[in-house]
Amino acid sequence: MRSLISIATAILGFTSTLVAAGVPHSRRSGGGGGGFSPFPLKDGFPNPNPVQVRQIQNQSLGTLPNTAPPKNISQEGLNNLRVIAANELFEVAFFNQLLSNVTNNVTGYTVPDKEGRELLIKTLTAVQAQEELHALNANGALKNFKAEPLEPCKYKFPVTDLPSAIALASTFTSVVLGTLQDVIQTFAQNGDAPLTRGIAAVLGQEGEQQGWYRSIQGKIAPELPFLTTSTRDIAFNALNQTFIVPGSCPSLDSIQAKTFQPLTLLTAPAAKTQTQTVRFSFQKMGDDSPTEAGKKDLDLKLVYINQQNKPIVEDFKVVKTEGQTVTIEAVFPYDENLMNGLTIAVLASGGGCFSNVQGVSDATKYGPALIIIN
Repeated sequence: MRSLISIATAILGFTSTLVAAGVPHSRRSGGGGGGFSPFPLKDGFPNPNPVQVRQIQNQSLGTLPNTAPPKNISQEGLNNLRVIAANELFEVAFFNQLLSNVTNNVTGYTVPDKEGRELLIKTLTAVQAQEELHALNANGALKNFKAEPLEPCKYKFPVTDLPSAIALASTFTSVVLGTLQDVIQTFAQNGDAPLTRGIAAVLGQEGEQQGWYRSIQGKIAPELPFLTTSTRDIAFNALNQTFIVPGSCPSLDSIQAKTFQPLTLLTAPAAKTQTQTVRFSFQKMGDDSPTEAGKKDLDLKLVYINQQNKPIVEDFKVVKTEGQTVTIEAVFPYDENLMNGLTIAVLASGGGCFSNVQGVSDATKYGPALIIIN
């Protein structure tokens, strides 16, 4: 317990020095320029030999599943595996860099308390190895079904220190927890039910991680009674827009996903939990965007996805237009909906008649913007 408190104290009491977050020595910066790729890792990942796989399993505290896979899989099932593999490769790169920064006491990543630092390194070592096994499992399944495995990209990470890295890990883990719900449902709907059990196991493991990230940020570990849902398209766009260096992915085109335009959160809801006004911006696409007068050429609506509830649809006001950049303002209706945890915000067309998250995802033009309360 004291170790956990010491890590939390280091994170909560840290004053950012705004230095670039990077792996020391030859792989210096993962946040700017042309991005970076740490692969192949010292353990051979993403293509480890059997001895190296055993090493990864030892560090992860467990093994790859050795039960027989089903004989067949649907095309949607293959797309599930590709989305999972792409995300897991990114997570391995992220945690590899974070672990290296902490281990090497890079400025901004130091934990003064020896016991707390040792626990943090031990935890991140296990997390990285566990994410490696998740990626190997997804790519191994693709190979089993005679499909090409996903290859790593170059990545960029918008973090400057340990607190920002942990906060980012918590945010993208929330999206993963929502997306794996969609993956399980898609498997079940397309005759791939035998694959759902393994994904449910991963979902639980990611939930354990999320509780840890929240605890060391000084938050209570349980985020919500019913975690916010998401879709594969939303997760793909969050990954592609935020972390992947354009043009650096050898096999990203194999993923069947709808592409959105970015939506930027300008003013997040204040820490106090109440209904309030928030602002977003986006780059307009010709006649598809609202005019400065507030007319919505495609009847765009701001839609919030939170917990397992029906999507919340809000009108918005265009505050200003500067060149191609449009700034909008809308209500964040916390009071009525108890919008804790992860909220996914998008601009969607279609008049605002959305009964579920898939309908919102299918109609999305701009997004996602991610909001975390509590």
